[in-house]
Amino acid sequence: MSKAYEVLEESPVYRGFFNLSRFRLRHTLFEGGWSPPLTRELFHRGRCAAVIPYDPGTGQVVLIEQFRIGALGDKTVPWLLEIVAGAIEPGESPEGVARREAMEEAGCQLGELIRIGEFYSTPGGCSEKVSVFCGVVEGVKEGIYGLAEEDEDIRVLVVGLDEALAWLDAGIIDSAIPALALQWLALNRERFRQAPGEVWHMPQ
Repeated sequence: MSKAYEVLEESPVYRGFFNLSRFRLRHTLFEGGWSPPLTRELFHRGRCAAVIPYDPGTGQVVLIEQFRIGALGDKTVPWLLEIVAGAIEPGESPEGVARREAMEEAGCQLGELIRIGEFYSTPGGCSEKVSVFCGVVEGVKEGIYGLAEEDEDIRVLVVGLDEALAWLDAGIIDSAIPALALQWLALNRERFRQAPGEVWHMPQ
């Protein structure tokens, strides 16, 4: 079958730090023909990069905790356990952003950087696409990090992978990108043990 869509009208709803647009559109149907005109809002978020720092020698991962407005009203305490992440600015690469954000948010100097994949976070209404990585680290310490000029207040936790997975199973970690990264590590940690430094290859 042929898949196609047609934008009938696009109008701005809000323009600021983030942008919101309203679309009138139609698209082809699986059984043939076209849908009626639909109205949809799109939150423009752009590209982001996220990285889970991992120490293969100790089996520990680096998590960060910070206040998140998206959890306001849903959680009694809207602080989430997450992984390092940030927006990709014009001229930056996902790999470069992962390394920069690791230093800013967690004080981590990343070694080898392993690509996990690229994922739409909430495609039902948001354009955000996240490049997710695992970054090899050594000797990371807990502490408080973040950029003062961005009003960041970030707590770094260094925990064993098994403990982090238990937190995920218990719902203590309840954000999608950290869940995806932790599950990838659970599936791939044996590759680190079997051939450290030789299994992965990615341009720095």
